[in-house]
Amino acid sequence: QARADAKLTARDLEAFAATRGPGLASSLLVGHSMAKALAAAAGKPFLSINHMEGHLLSPFLDSEIFNLKSEIPPHLALIVSGGHTMLVHARGLGDYELLGRTIDDAAGEAFDKVARLLGLSYPGGPEIEKHAREGDPTAFDFPRSMPRDLNFSFSGLKTAVRYTLPKVDDLDAQLANLCASFQQAVIDVLIDKSLRAATQAKCSLITLSGGVSCNQVLRDGLEEARKSNGRQFRACPSSFSTDNAAMIGVAALWMRPRGE
Repeated sequence: QARADAKLTARDLEAFAATRGPGLASSLLVGHSMAKALAAAAGKPFLSINHMEGHLLSPFLDSEIFNLKSEIPPHLALIVSGGHTMLVHARGLGDYELLGRTIDDAAGEAFDKVARLLGLSYPGGPEIEKHAREGDPTAFDFPRSMPRDLNFSFSGLKTAVRYTLPKVDDLDAQLANLCASFQQAVIDVLIDKSLRAATQAKCSLITLSGGVSCNQVLRDGLEEARKSNGRQFRACPSSFSTDNAAMIGVAALWMRPRGE
């Protein structure tokens, strides 16, 4: 479909790329094997792309920076997805330093698990965000974990919600407040650690990507925080925030001229 929309034939393709991981092994094996086979049959290069690097580069999709002659600018990347929450100092393409990471439940995973506790459907992020719009984010005092560290832990927050639920007399009446308070606890941690990591890495630009980057409260919070701290902020376009081929493709496009 993509080739048809672009009016390209198979001969017009310059290279093939696929996600190598991290992710579900069976799905990765199918995609990786198919892309390698197509590349071999066409006599074209094959690029094996790290899933998280695809997310890291996705804020530069659909922007004026997207051209093959320019390097990505140095920045502090916050990657927030179902399986990963990471702070990465990106000095340039392929030059990354991991400053902080998930040590148990990632942010997206915490959203899913808390949504299940509240009787909401999967995926939990959009459901919690929807109900949180009508709630008070200060109604419940949920913990902000590991305040002195750049690593992330959201399992304690999930447990705090679970212990709170038996004390709530009317869950339906308090659902919006529970969602808003939980969401704000996650976002406060993400923003605080991103700003501290940006200061540590001396980065003037903060980027946001991954499936949880769709959350508008998180986007707005980082936008407000960067204004007060004199930094720039760039978020992945919402249409490219969940796992997709575009982010893997753009990573391959940038790596190809480097001989990879």
